[in-house]
Amino acid sequence: MLSMSIRLYIVSLFCVITLSNCQNKNNTSSVKDEASIVKEKLKALIIDGQNNHGVWPKTTMMMKSYLEETTLFEVAVYRTKYTYQGPHHGEVDGYNHDSIKRLLENYKLEDYKVHIPSDSIIADPDFHPDFSKYDVVISNFGMDSSDWTTEVKASFEDYMQNGGGLVVVHAANNSFGNWDAFNEMIGVGGWGHRDLNKGKRIYYDGSGKGLIIPANGEETSHGPETEFVLTSRAPEHPIMKGLPREWKHTKDELYDRLRGPAKNVTVLATSFSDIEGNAQPWAPENKGSGKHEPLLMTIDYGKGRIFHTALGHMDYSMESVGFIVTFTRGSQWAATGNVSIKVPTDFPNKETSSKRAWRLK
Repeated sequence: MLSMSIRLYIVSLFCVITLSNCQNKNNTSSVKDEASIVKEKLKALIIDGQNNHGVWPKTTMMMKSYLEETTLFEVAVYRTKYTYQGPHHGEVDGYNHDSIKRLLENYKLEDYKVHIPSDSIIADPDFHPDFSKYDVVISNFGMDSSDWTTEVKASFEDYMQNGGGLVVVHAANNSFGNWDAFNEMIGVGGWGHRDLNKGKRIYYDGSGKGLIIPANGEETSHGPETEFVLTSRAPEHPIMKGLPREWKHTKDELYDRLRGPAKNVTVLATSFSDIEGNAQPWAPENKGSGKHEPLLMTIDYGKGRIFHTALGHMDYSMESVGFIVTFTRGSQWAATGNVSIKVPTDFPNKETSSKRAWRLK
């Protein structure tokens, strides 16, 4: 028979081996859990299909690739059945107004749905994305986009009230002018049949003070496309943290006199609308505002977060490193409330703009 000491030794050894196996299993499980967390990406949805800026089939793909290149996002696109490309654009990939629909083929959406190009706005009664599946929705709609159904509007309002994320890009702030909840979500907007005497305007004066004043009957405006300098107004905000106080943006439109409810808005960056320099080329009697206009901002809507960028008129405007960085950081913030995307070394400074040539991969 085995002695008592030997039996105790065997029992102890068995316990050690068993405990080691349990720990290894737990450690393996922990590693798997951590790996799954690392691999899980934020889900983003770009909505498009109708925009007075005919370049939108290309800019949707640009924004999709910018988000995917961060490795943080999984991106889907939901497009209206009836598509519309408006005339507010220059030459894109060699195409102009008579051939702009070629962009729909060159930047084709592989969603296995029928999309019918139209020369006018046609409502899509079947447009009904499941917003609840996504962490953030990016709007690439534009002025005169057809109204959503009451059901879809209610679904989107509920999504936002309960913590959804929204990113509004350039002409998306022209859309849905008669939808009160949307106007509150974007803070301020332009054109889109918005009442010229309703709402408020936001601007900064020469001393750096932010002001909110009543709308005074003046329509939103912009001058010729040009480079301009943006000034940070919230340098500690997660989207802006680490960016230069001033930086030059590539050729773009500088919106001024945006108006709306102006509730719960944090202005991130402004640019000065020069009275002569930002006058309308087609109607030079309509001058620039002479004020520092909000071009980047965030808005709180219920538990939801909105990043609103008025930048991005054309494809070359979206090649700006300033646009790319603020767009991706703004999208991450709208989705999560935090930002981990680093400021790249090629970010522009006050004297020099910076851009990255984009090609569809």
